[in-house]
Amino acid sequence: LSKKFSSASSTAAVGTVTSRVTKNGNAVVEKDLLNHEDLAGDRGMVDDIFDETYREKEGPKPPLRYVWRNIILMSLLHLGAIFALTLIPSAKIQTLAWACVCFLLSALGITAGAHRLWSHRSYKATLPLRIFLTIANSIAFQNDIYEWVRDHRVHHKFSETDADPHNAMRGFFFSHIGWLLVRKHPDVIEKGQKLDLSDIKADKVVMFQRRYYKPSVVLMCFTLPSVVPWYFWDESIVISFFIPAILRYALGLNATWLVNSAAHMFGNRPYDQNINPRENTLVSLGALGEGFHNYHHTFPYDYSTSEFGWRFNLTTAFIDLMCLLGLASDRKKVSKEVILARKMRTGDGSHKTG
Repeated sequence: LSKKFSSASSTAAVGTVTSRVTKNGNAVVEKDLLNHEDLAGDRGMVDDIFDETYREKEGPKPPLRYVWRNIILMSLLHLGAIFALTLIPSAKIQTLAWACVCFLLSALGITAGAHRLWSHRSYKATLPLRIFLTIANSIAFQNDIYEWVRDHRVHHKFSETDADPHNAMRGFFFSHIGWLLVRKHPDVIEKGQKLDLSDIKADKVVMFQRRYYKPSVVLMCFTLPSVVPWYFWDESIVISFFIPAILRYALGLNATWLVNSAAHMFGNRPYDQNINPRENTLVSLGALGEGFHNYHHTFPYDYSTSEFGWRFNLTTAFIDLMCLLGLASDRKKVSKEVILARKMRTGDGSHKTG
């Protein structure tokens, strides 16, 4: 389907494949790696490619330092979301529809914006599309784009190690929400400071959002979603606030967090059985296509994060639509030959059974 819109380049179709054995702690992992220069393509960055040279420091782990402000705010948010559930029967159908629209917009601000465009440079976007995705990202309220990209590139480069912000080896709760409730491991901070984020700093739209992030969140994440139902169809201000703002925000957060937790623990690994990330259809449904996680960590530069196009992948359909409208271009896509070869070489064999 994507060929109808523009020529998606097969970045990984060429390049020398080398097999290396990496050791981290007691784990011995055999990884098949394409040459970094080939992987970088014209993205101008390689900081989302796993660094097999990283070694965790020996000795005891640093003690947990709780961030009580986050603990209190996240507790209040989820209590508010539970209360919002009781208001759904009383809400007007327009309000529920508006909440769904806000959810989709905020999700695209993460999936098509902070993730696939800015973190991985898997396609290019024009200024109007970048502005739209930045506004949608502020609706999502999951840290500004610059900080989101930094943490996500560190996650890919040092996945499942002490330098991974939401290291799934520390358990489901930690990788889902716990990582936001405690201070970062020193290795996360150290490695994050060493990333090359010059491409993000050069994007004036991203840096404008970073400069005015707090007021943009107040306006786009909470005020606008609440005011629209109250003003346009006389919805109760309580329902207008708790459903399109609070409940929608909590659901959006958890949909994203499930990519860090469930998609690193539950599912099959048809592309690389030596890494933790899995293929999880339920996560893909909730996160607009981000649950094809074994594929994504194997080929982080693919704009679709999946080999299956639009299947359970609304974000891919959105990017293709933007290409059709001339607002996006240069989508990076892995060739079918490289995908099949990788399945045969490092997959768990689950692709043979569908």
